[in-house]
Amino acid sequence: MKKRLTLLAAGLISLAGGASAADGASATLPEIPFTRFQLPNGLTVVVHEDHKAPVVAVSVWYHVGSADEPARKTGFAHLFEHLMFSGSENHKGTYFQPFELAGATDMNGTTWFDRTNYFETVPTTALDMALWMESDRMGHLLGAIGQKELDTQRGVVQNEKRQGENQPYGRVDENVLVNTYPANHPYHHDTIGSMADLDAASLADVKQWFHDYYGAANTTLVLAGDITVEQARAKAQKYFGDIPAGPPVPRQQPWVTPLATSTRGVQHDQVAQPRIVRTWIAPQLGTDDAVQLDLATTALGGGKSSRLYQRLVYQDKLVDDVSISIGPFALASQVQLTMDVKEGVDPAKAEAVANDVLAEFLAKGPTDDELERAKVSNLAGFVRVLEKVGGSGKATILAEGQVYRNDPAAYRKDLERSQQATTATVLAASKHWLGKGSYTLTVLPAPAGFDPEAEDKAVKGLGDAAGRPKAVLPAAKSYTAGKSEVDRASGVPAVTSFPDLKFPALQRGKLKNGIEVVLAERHTVPVTQIQLLFDAGYAADQGRKLGTASFTSALLNESTTDLDSVEVSKRKERLGAIIGSSCSLDTCAVALNALNSELQPSLELFADVVRHPAFKPEDIERVRGQWISGIAQEKTEPTSLALRTLPPLLYGKQHAYGIPFTGSGNEKAIASLTAADLTAFQHDYLRPDNLRILVAGDTTLDAILPKLDAVFGDWKAPASAIPKKNIGEVAAQAKPRVFLIHRPDSPQSLILAGLLAPSTKAKDALDLGIANGAFGGTFTSRLNMNLREEKRWAYGAGSMLSDAKGQRPMLIYAPVQTDKTAESAAEILKEAQAVIGSKPLTDDEIAKIRAQRVRALPGSFETTGSVLSALSSIVIYDRPDDYVQTLKSRIDAVDRSAAEHALSEVVHPNALTWVIVGDLRKIEAPVRALNLGEIQVIDADGNPVKSPR
Repeated sequence: MKKRLTLLAAGLISLAGGASAADGASATLPEIPFTRFQLPNGLTVVVHEDHKAPVVAVSVWYHVGSADEPARKTGFAHLFEHLMFSGSENHKGTYFQPFELAGATDMNGTTWFDRTNYFETVPTTALDMALWMESDRMGHLLGAIGQKELDTQRGVVQNEKRQGENQPYGRVDENVLVNTYPANHPYHHDTIGSMADLDAASLADVKQWFHDYYGAANTTLVLAGDITVEQARAKAQKYFGDIPAGPPVPRQQPWVTPLATSTRGVQHDQVAQPRIVRTWIAPQLGTDDAVQLDLATTALGGGKSSRLYQRLVYQDKLVDDVSISIGPFALASQVQLTMDVKEGVDPAKAEAVANDVLAEFLAKGPTDDELERAKVSNLAGFVRVLEKVGGSGKATILAEGQVYRNDPAAYRKDLERSQQATTATVLAASKHWLGKGSYTLTVLPAPAGFDPEAEDKAVKGLGDAAGRPKAVLPAAKSYTAGKSEVDRASGVPAVTSFPDLKFPALQRGKLKNGIEVVLAERHTVPVTQIQLLFDAGYAADQGRKLGTASFTSALLNESTTDLDSVEVSKRKERLGAIIGSSCSLDTCAVALNALNSELQPSLELFADVVRHPAFKPEDIERVRGQWISGIAQEKTEPTSLALRTLPPLLYGKQHAYGIPFTGSGNEKAIASLTAADLTAFQHDYLRPDNLRILVAGDTTLDAILPKLDAVFGDWKAPASAIPKKNIGEVAAQAKPRVFLIHRPDSPQSLILAGLLAPSTKAKDALDLGIANGAFGGTFTSRLNMNLREEKRWAYGAGSMLSDAKGQRPMLIYAPVQTDKTAESAAEILKEAQAVIGSKPLTDDEIAKIRAQRVRALPGSFETTGSVLSALSSIVIYDRPDDYVQTLKSRIDAVDRSAAEHALSEVVHPNALTWVIVGDLRKIEAPVRALNLGEIQVIDADGNPVKSPR
């Protein structure tokens, strides 16, 4: 066994490109080649070349985060990050616009304890534009920031905070931080900060923060992708070389403060079941013990085969889910155990059993098999992110190493430690840190009349502790800023050319039993991804118990007739394979992501899962309990709640789409499902004559067909016909309707308004998609700019078109602050009326979306997974094989008239069906006063109920 796992680890290496044999022991580890240099002004630049796609990831990391905030300035680092998107002195207006026009992907900014980063992946020809924009806000920001911009982003951030706290368990993190870190620890407060401190932020604060932290010497620029080191050096100097280094920034020092004794707390929330969150303080990232604890927590609670899951979920049936993991940060880390306690179970009992499992682990440590599977799982997880240059891929890995540890290759040190770990080293670290004090927070469903604000104010947290190390200034160094080489007065560099899209030609073949195979070759990493696509989906629940499709799909991931569910999980881990099954509205799919070195055994396990599910009573009962708890959780989360109730109102309960769009069904139906129901669904839908096999990755048709034939070629279809699904046409509503759902004490209301649009297969689907992009489908769309940037009543708002074979839903959504619910609904209605009336879409708006869609194409298919997703859409919606390759010409052909017509056929303000979720004691009267339409108060199942007023 051990030898097999070692060979697998060697196979994983080839995914990322191994080091040369001369590197000795390090030859068994993935490598991200890079070059690092520093400009005279102190800017650190890291370059990684990857020419597989004509894109470059630009990642700018400032070494400042919420840990650097002084007292009574919490949330300021994050607020400033938002301000960096408000425009700069030489580019007025939102930062997103030039990037949308250039087709940027993976674009955002984030703030954490120890850093603030900004990133985007752009076509190679747009790199100068991206660097101009990043350097303009780094060197030329303050002249563009006034009180209006500060007030706007303050409001947006406060709604981001409300939106987070409006989620079930959304107040947990803040509680845990104040009870695990001393009050004078940099991590004592959460990154988003307090409302009071955000209110107190001033323009003077903004200017001082910019001056103190946003100099070139405190910044790392990572360029990863289709670029050479010589190009990177020249462009970095050109755009950033004149920016001052800034003052020396004192560096917070690691301060690991384990709790001397174990403490407890209780929190109440709008949740469906108790959750226990136990937290230990652990050493910072980059330490040997942090790596050992990563392996320990994987063995303890990293999946279905882990000890905690086996005991608490499988054996004792006390919880629906349990996990434990380490969150490594620069100054200290957290190890956190989370358990969702089953309904009717005493949380204290679940906690006691978890303690027993932990005690046994701390006495003996992991087994050899547990440790080896943890190593393979963690290494495979790391390697799989290396296919992307941007997002969470290689640029981020290099930047984290440089910013936190002054070494872009720091990841290799951690991988080396992981591979060299033994059961003894893992046990020693676990004993040392998990044997110390911890903080246990129990979250309970809130009683009637509960006041979350009062409860939070009553939390005392920890006081100051002695021994905080002083921040250390970096060694004195003289930096010099050069003369500007850029005429910024001429504005953002124009992007006049764009690279061509590279997308593999599709190849088709058949197995000996007639199953069609469609292949897209992708020879970037030695991995093959396979998807079995069945024409089924949530819509196939019609005439059955709601949730049957998804529930059956979930049970495919459990036992086979020869293997129990634990052995299935262990075999996946040993192979480094990912096997998953899921359903969408029209389809169900079972997918395999396999290393080529283990493809044959992975395919054998995959076929066993698909063809021979056992539907064992013990598996059904375990998953049933988790499923029903999941439905209850959906009813406490605003978006899920709205997506459960709106579709039956839009389509009617007799339509195949008139079901909860979560696909989970309802409690009564799930409670009554039997093995016979699942077998019947499998017989009717998950069968070879209702299947197409899609393949993307490092293989050829000649190579993959025999392998697929070996495991699927003898699969015979039943004699019965495949059932038909009713996805017929539904008439638009004759008049608007409003449905209100009471969610007590919500700091926000969720507004969801639905309309019916033609099928994704419709001839004008592309026209409608582009029109929707301008109306509500992009950051700079009308809806988002109104409710977020102008009114600052929401963290984000927009509209979306879900794909469907039948009529698809067009949904307008806006999570808004409670006291602006009615006003926000009025603005949504006004925008809907205007876009088909007094203020139709303009040529410029349509041109912007056209440009964004076309220019994003080269960066949209960087990974094998994205290629497989496109392949799936081609098959589902009967598109030609060259659909992606010809998309540019068809997008370019969409004009304002066509887009406007397509939108006007769908957006009928008088046909809107509104679902508004919030505290009706505060929002019902103002919403009624709007006269949006006939109003009805409903419960989480869509049944009429009495208003709480």
